[in-house]
Amino acid sequence: MFHPDDDPLIVITGAAGFIGSGVVRHLNDQGYSNLALVDEADPGVKERNLFGKQWVDLIPKEELFGYLEGREGDIGAIIHLGACADTLEQNQAYLLENNTHFSIRLAEYALRHGQRFIYASSAATYGDGSLGFSDDHQQLEALRPLNPYGDSKHLFDLWAKSQGVLDRITGIKYFNVFGPNEDHKGRMASMIYKMFPIAREEGVVRLFKSSEPEKYAHGQQKRDFIYVKDAARLTCDFLNSGLTGIFNLGRGEAVPWNRVAQALFKALNKTPNIQYIEMPEALATQYQNYTCADMRKLFKEGKEHLFQYTLEEAVIDYVRNYLMKGETW
Repeated sequence: MFHPDDDPLIVITGAAGFIGSGVVRHLNDQGYSNLALVDEADPGVKERNLFGKQWVDLIPKEELFGYLEGREGDIGAIIHLGACADTLEQNQAYLLENNTHFSIRLAEYALRHGQRFIYASSAATYGDGSLGFSDDHQQLEALRPLNPYGDSKHLFDLWAKSQGVLDRITGIKYFNVFGPNEDHKGRMASMIYKMFPIAREEGVVRLFKSSEPEKYAHGQQKRDFIYVKDAARLTCDFLNSGLTGIFNLGRGEAVPWNRVAQALFKALNKTPNIQYIEMPEALATQYQNYTCADMRKLFKEGKEHLFQYTLEEAVIDYVRNYLMKGETW
């Protein structure tokens, strides 16, 4: 079990990534520096995510299990955030090995040695949302992800349930996370990140036309957005709370894209100018027009007070303090 007073070693996979580097920042701010970071922080954009942060070891993923040998008594927790998060990746064998089998092996290690294990699942496991967005374990088998990435995450959730270990580990289904430290994500970066330079230089935001105009007008497709600072804080909160099982992590609020665009223009002090464009064919078959995390399970534990940013406050903080300055968090 995790005992923070013992200054245990915390292993964080995907530590130079988007949410991972935010978790490192939050833990540092809370006084934790006995951290073993697992990632490839090559010189360049991703390396910048670790600037100014404190840790004791930086380990490539392929060397992790060798590193863990002999440290069983030192490790208090593993926060497993590393994965291929490309929702357009079609190599199922790669995703299965990287996202599912690797996670199983790491979870088995943590369970065998009594270490706290927290891992990233994904809202992509909910597929088209027709079955809702409930994190009730009894509904896991019914979910149908829309792409191989979602499948790879869902398979691990199903493994954990079939092994009867969901009362010993914690999974987090992140919804639409955005904020600083996502520069390296390329096509998987948030739309806010992608919209920013065009809005700043051209004074326009281009949104996808609705694929279901009978349900959603253009720009009224809705997503559940959560700022990375809130996501990182809540992730770290699981270390000490002892809560186990699978939990949604969004704000429990479905926000239209038009409102997101308006928040961006406000952050830039520009007059809103929104245009609607055709959706790329590669996205059309797996695009989610609506997501909204069912947060009742987590809110029942009294966590709702940990949201420190509204959507508009988050966009302003992101744009003015990071994107415009070229800074990392």
